Amino acid sequence: MLHTMRQSLRHPVFIFITMLFLSLCSRTPRGIIVLCVGDSITAADYPRYLQRRFDQEGILAKVLNFGHSGYTSGEYLAFLRENAPRLSEKHPDFILIQLGTNDLREDLDFTSTAQFSENMAAIVEIFRGFETRSGKSPQCLIATIPPIPENFFFPFTESSRRRVRDEINPAIKELANTHGLVLVDNYTLLLNQPRLMPEVHPSKEGYREIAHNWYDSLKLLID
Repeated sequence: MLHTMRQSLRHPVFIFITMLFLSLCSRTPRGIIVLCVGDSITAADYPRYLQRRFDQEGILAKVLNFGHSGYTSGEYLAFLRENAPRLSEKHPDFILIQLGTNDLREDLDFTSTAQFSENMAAIVEIFRGFETRSGKSPQCLIATIPPIPENFFFPFTESSRRRVRDEINPAIKELANTHGLVLVDNYTLLLNQPRLMPEVHPSKEGYREIAHNWYDSLKLLID
């Protein structure tokens, strides 16, 4: 009888079930979950390159793209207020935020800098109410927005180009400082390499470099 029990305990199926049970009961979730938030620059491509970079480096990660093309900070805030329960169920460990380009438009989407700051603070507050799989608050990273190239077209104007440098990105830096967010400088990255930003949207290589910039900041937090 004892011999039979010992053989059962060594059976591959029993060993597999035991390992699966121990894995499910582990208090330390495996890998990380990264939630990407923003407008079309997020929606378009960089999260895909970020996922690829994690895979290449052998880091177990799940990158979720919740960018929405054309959204201003106010529109994303409205979306978030309606969909926060759904997003919170993803239990992200890190939330990457890049918003502001559409707030620079000179049409009905125009957003004052004061209103932009208010919207962004509200967005951060909602995200900090989320919980990771370990029951902690997720870590938020926020990026400066890219420059508007000289060959802009309406609804972007020369005023839009100026506001990136003098208003919106300073507001983002102040928000990061006030709320203790990790600041990622995508503005300088693309300003110093204009070929990566031929229009209001980055080139394919530009999206890849943005992903690498996010990755470099995240790597410091997950090591």
